[in-house]
Amino acid sequence: MRSFNGDLFRAARGYTLVEVLVVVTILGVAGMMVVPTLGQTDVLRVQGAVRALVADLTFAQADALAYQEERAVVFDPNENAYTLVAVFDGLVDPAANALFDPRGPGQQYIVDFDDPAFGNAQIGQADFDGDHVLIFDELGGPVVSPGSDVPGSTGSVDIIGSRSRLRVTVEAFTGHITVAEVPLEDSGEQEPQ
Repeated sequence: MRSFNGDLFRAARGYTLVEVLVVVTILGVAGMMVVPTLGQTDVLRVQGAVRALVADLTFAQADALAYQEERAVVFDPNENAYTLVAVFDGLVDPAANALFDPRGPGQQYIVDFDDPAFGNAQIGQADFDGDHVLIFDELGGPVVSPGSDVPGSTGSVDIIGSRSRLRVTVEAFTGHITVAEVPLEDSGEQEPQ
């Protein structure tokens, strides 16, 4: 088309109101889908803490079997940590006999759930034959005490997160490890703040 002065009309470059509204609506819907997912990052971090615990329990069990020596996992709910320990002469001494970990504090195999990577996970309770210590014998099975041949009973440790409680159970005789979610209201404890 030509104008009165002979110039071509140039198409206006820009967006119409309808196009802008469509883009804003799509961004709003996408934002509504992303925001709830971002709120679940603590849950994922707590699940990561449980995975780390299961991996460490499996490592302690395999290490006991590989070296044909007892290994222990000592839980400290007050410090919100656990230590993997070599058992010597029937003694479980985390300070003197913690397993070597090149990443750990002082090269000791100590896992501290107060680390932000674990999303404020808390050790709720640890009960292995009435104690906070899980001991694996030379065959990788749980036993009641160091140097004992008596198989331990099924024990568990609870890991509590902002909206969940997961129970890691170690079966008697076999040492088979399972994880199950426990509703917070059934556990009798309040969720951590």
